[in-house]
Amino acid sequence: MRILVVEDNRILADAISQRMRKAGHGVDAAMTGLVGWEMLEAQPYDLIILDLNLPGISGEQLLWRLRQRQKTTPVLVLTARDQVQDRIQLLDLGADDYLSKPFDGGELEARCRALLRRSQGQAQDVVRHGNLELDRRTCRVRVGGEAVELKQREYRLLEVFLAYSGQVLSKEALLDHLYNFDESRNPNVIEIYVARLRKALVDSDLSIRTLRGLGYLLEKRNG
Repeated sequence: MRILVVEDNRILADAISQRMRKAGHGVDAAMTGLVGWEMLEAQPYDLIILDLNLPGISGEQLLWRLRQRQKTTPVLVLTARDQVQDRIQLLDLGADDYLSKPFDGGELEARCRALLRRSQGQAQDVVRHGNLELDRRTCRVRVGGEAVELKQREYRLLEVFLAYSGQVLSKEALLDHLYNFDESRNPNVIEIYVARLRKALVDSDLSIRTLRGLGYLLEKRNG
């Protein structure tokens, strides 16, 4: 999934970004609220990790703008504030969750997984579609109970397809979910990933249909 980290502490921002990338997510980082907002205007994200004490536009202002635009992207707020009233105000402002500094990296990942699940209407880390099972926590895929080996990009591509099941996804939309803001992006590489994913899922109950000029659609296999 595609994650935006808005944090003015470079060491912390780099640590969070590296951890999320290691988990296979596409990650962009902004050091100010203004840059973060500009990136949100230019690019859709699946999750935002947001610090409050930012230069220029504060985290609260960025969150307020986001919700005023009716954008429902889940937001995990990082805060050093520990008063109950502060946390209530954050939730009322539109934050989906918060994490007090200092925090454990494992807990950060778990909370991110929970927010992504919730935004996609799922209650558990394990997603099942027919005989296909995807475990977000372990990043493992099984078809008919048998393990399926996928490379990181192919795994994340499958995760995106499952999250947007029933929707047509263009190459550009898939690139937006898979790649960082500053990575070189070649739409043709999506064809390669889709071909590999189809081959890996040949025994599954799902198939990926190509709609020429539009993109790809994950659907239940006929028969």
